[in-house]
Amino acid sequence: MVKKNGMKEIQWNRRLGILGGGQLGKMLALAGAPMHLDILAMDKDSSFPAAPYVKKFVQGDFNDYDDVLDFGRQVDVLTIEIEHVNTAALVRLREEGVVVHPDPDKLAIIQDKGLQKQFYLNNGLPAVPFRLYDNSSAIREAVAEGRQELPFVQKTRTAGYDGRGVAIIREETDLDHLLMGPSVVEPLMPIEKEISVIVARNEAGEVRVFPPVEMVFHPTANLVEFLLSPARIPDRIAREAEVLGIAAIEAFDLCGLLAVELFMDAAGRLLINEVAPRPHNSGHQTIEGNVTSQFQQHLRAVLNMPLGDPSVVRPSAMINLLGAPGHQGAVRYEGMEEVLSQSGAYVHLYGKTETRPYRKMGHLTVTAPTVEEVLQRAQSLEHTLQIVAETEVTT
Repeated sequence: MVKKNGMKEIQWNRRLGILGGGQLGKMLALAGAPMHLDILAMDKDSSFPAAPYVKKFVQGDFNDYDDVLDFGRQVDVLTIEIEHVNTAALVRLREEGVVVHPDPDKLAIIQDKGLQKQFYLNNGLPAVPFRLYDNSSAIREAVAEGRQELPFVQKTRTAGYDGRGVAIIREETDLDHLLMGPSVVEPLMPIEKEISVIVARNEAGEVRVFPPVEMVFHPTANLVEFLLSPARIPDRIAREAEVLGIAAIEAFDLCGLLAVELFMDAAGRLLINEVAPRPHNSGHQTIEGNVTSQFQQHLRAVLNMPLGDPSVVRPSAMINLLGAPGHQGAVRYEGMEEVLSQSGAYVHLYGKTETRPYRKMGHLTVTAPTVEEVLQRAQSLEHTLQIVAETEVTT
């Protein structure tokens, strides 16, 4: 049925499947609960974070063709919480009439950083310069012959996630740490800020953009440790970032969310680093900080509902709660009482029972009336809550 305004009548009885049962799946399920959405998730183990919060949890491997096919046939709409899924099965499901978001053909491009970089080039989107290499030997040879300058960043073309699959090579002695397999090599650029914009788009073509956030990465784990919303950038650059995010999601022709990570140089020039077609770590603070959370927005987008208002309600900061270095085993939380006693502090634990170094175990959101105040509060609480092992093992 089509309404007078051209929008399709919302079909509330559609079943939504999520490939992946981690923390993003959990937060998607929680965001769907107020509308009592029928949500299923699939992942390898029922102990994963999303399992208690979805209507049905299916054990299976989202990289296995048959598992994805069997799961997808149980739902009307299928989406993801992680890019690294079996796209061949998604194509088959699309042919069978299942609505799949993001589109599997475009997802296959995003899964391969080499194809992703070439896509930006082909579509006139400003991106970090890059070179493609088949293996580490080819990189060594290029350095030796002067065709590849140091320093540079090496990224594996596939399977990289949460900082894995990234190596920073500053000098020749670092070449011993090159990653194996096909990879993308980019110059190690001087960067003023790293920012992210999250864009939503539904089947009706409606597009909404969350205001840019400013990211700070962990120096060892290479993943987002701390972010600030809204980003401390001029209004002109914020508008340019939003326009670039819209251009990216429309070039990919995606429905759902697209998180667009951007580098900003000293001159204020913006370059696309990477994208993710799903809820993203740089949008967790939207639960408390924005009118509509990124998780609610993703559900609205893939189910072709009207999109929500992404405006900032109050300045916020998000701190990743990572497993402490040197700790592995049953999890224990230190400093929880002190954090919970603070006004404007919100703890989100993912329910993972085992900790290990730099594993994402949760996040902390801090809100305050001003950006300056939220930054001050976040910095004071950043190391208060520690994720350690119940029994510390010494070697």
